[in-house]
Amino acid sequence: MIRVALLPGDGVGPEVLPVARRALEIAGADNHVDYVFEELPWGADHFLATGETLPEGELRRLRGDADAILLGALGDPRVPGNEHARDILFGLRFGLDLYINLRPIKLLHPGLCPLKPRPDGIERVIDMVVFRENTEGAYVNIGGSFKRGTPDEVAINEDLNTYKGVKRIVRAAFEYAVERGRHRVTMCDKANALAYAHGLWRRVFAEVAAEFPFLKTEVEYVDALAMKLVRHPEHYAVIVTSNLFGDILSDEASALIGGLGLAASANLHPGRPGMFEPVHGSAPDIAGSGTANPMAAVLSAALLAEHTGAPRVAAALEGAVAAALAEGVATPDAGGAGSTAEVGDWICERIERGP
Repeated sequence: MIRVALLPGDGVGPEVLPVARRALEIAGADNHVDYVFEELPWGADHFLATGETLPEGELRRLRGDADAILLGALGDPRVPGNEHARDILFGLRFGLDLYINLRPIKLLHPGLCPLKPRPDGIERVIDMVVFRENTEGAYVNIGGSFKRGTPDEVAINEDLNTYKGVKRIVRAAFEYAVERGRHRVTMCDKANALAYAHGLWRRVFAEVAAEFPFLKTEVEYVDALAMKLVRHPEHYAVIVTSNLFGDILSDEASALIGGLGLAASANLHPGRPGMFEPVHGSAPDIAGSGTANPMAAVLSAALLAEHTGAPRVAAALEGAVAAALAEGVATPDAGGAGSTAEVGDWICERIERGP
């Protein structure tokens, strides 16, 4: 039995998450995996009604009562500062110490790639994974402001990097490469400008790489890698980088596979419940329109299945999304004319009847 805490959240989250849940239930039943769901109300509606974001004691309870968390999206214009989203999302990531933000970038249909054809005529195969450090870096919000709102304002945000934090994310990337048969690990930094923080990254990367001499390794400056991603994306297999750079580069890379509507992510710490979420966010501009793409949520559910020991369930979900794209069943962002419900129904029916 896999216990899943559901957090639909805001915006399009409550529209796409039911599709992911239904897909998990169908594929689970077909593969003798029992999913038990608990829906959590946390989000903008709950915050505006109660003033509560992440209730006290819930982190401790989730660590004991849940095997995974499936998140829809957080962020609502009715909360201009998005303090509820920050408290909940960062509260879960930091509170559960989910230091691995794993973002697969896999092209499921060649027609979704905006790049021109390769000169050699070979069809593009884009299949990389970004390992983004998830609990340090520029997102820890250490800093402050002085003389705010005046012409003399000073604003500072610190970029926090520790030996322990860098080493564990780098090691996770190498171990993943070995487990999945990927032969190259690329580390991305800006050590020529951020000599102290990213000098640490370079030293740790070299230290860990020495334990894996059979793997190809390389380091790239972030600006060079951002350019090379759109010139030669097939080159990359596993990329490991900091919190800020991982966020930006994975969003850029998602444009190569059809956009954020197909971008899934996992927040992981081995031995603890992981949190799985589509990258696209709450998209308040299209909430309620019926055009939100449910595929990223389904692919996030596939990651959940994979990391909770159900690879056949994961394969069924990813296969159904790929089949939908091949048949032209998609929402407008992915080149189709289907609604969220229509695309979700097609995917779930495909899982039910099998390939």
